[in-house]
Amino acid sequence: MDKLKLFDGNEAHINRPGDFTPARIGIGSVGTAIPTGHSLAFKMAHAHARDAVYAVMDTERLEEELAQFHRPVLQLHSRAANRAEYLQRPDWGRKPDEASLNRLADQISGGDIAIIIADGLSAIAINQNVIPLLQLLVPKVINSGLTLSPVCLVQQGRVAIGDDIAYELNARLCIVFIGERPGLSAADSMGAYLTYNPRPGLTDDSRNCISNIRLGGLSLAAAATKIFYLIQEAFRHQISGVALKDNEGLLLP
Repeated sequence: MDKLKLFDGNEAHINRPGDFTPARIGIGSVGTAIPTGHSLAFKMAHAHARDAVYAVMDTERLEEELAQFHRPVLQLHSRAANRAEYLQRPDWGRKPDEASLNRLADQISGGDIAIIIADGLSAIAINQNVIPLLQLLVPKVINSGLTLSPVCLVQQGRVAIGDDIAYELNARLCIVFIGERPGLSAADSMGAYLTYNPRPGLTDDSRNCISNIRLGGLSLAAAATKIFYLIQEAFRHQISGVALKDNEGLLLP
C-alpha cells in the first residue's frame, strides 16, 4: 500500500493490485520492460512450478503420519511407470497397475469413505498440506458415525484413479486429495475431489471439487469444513457432481 501526499498536507493510502491478489497485474514498467524485481520473481515462480511437477511424494513420511488415524495404509501405483509416462499418457495415470489391483483385492471390503492421496502435478502440495487437513477432517467424519476404508497413497496418479480404487474397496464415497497443476503464483496448491458411488468410467461431472487448498489460498480449516459439508450432503441425497449443489452459504442460521 502506497501513500499519496495531499494538498492539505495529509496522506492518503493508495491500494495497489498486489494488496489484494498475487496475480501479476498492475506491476508497472521500466521503459518497455517490466521492473527487474518482477521479472526475477516471474522466473523464480516458473522454476517453482517446474520443480513441483517433477517433485516426489514423500510416501514413507506420509505413511508414518497416517498411522495416527488407525487405518491401514496401502501403497499403490498407476499404470504410468514414471513421470515421463505420466505426463505423456494421462490415461495411464487414471488406472491402477496390476500389482495395485492385486493389493486391493486382498483387502477386506467395506467402509463408507475411501481416502485416496495422489501426487498429481504437485507432490509438494501433498507433502505440505494433506496431513494437516486430514487432522481436521477425519475427526469430523468419525464423530458423524461414518467409517473409513484403508487410506491409499498413489504414485503417478490422476483424479479418476480414485474411482477404480474406491470401487475395488467397495466404498460408498471416495475423496481424492491431489496436487494441482502448478501456476505461476501457486506451486503448492492441493485439490480435493468427492465422488458418491465411485466406479470405473465416471467423468468429471460426477465429482465435486474443492480447489486451491494451501497457505495463501483456501485455508485448511475452511477446506475441512467445506469437504465435510459436501460429504454429508452426498450421503443425504446419494449424489455428487453437478447434481449436488453447494448451498452452504445460502442456508439461514
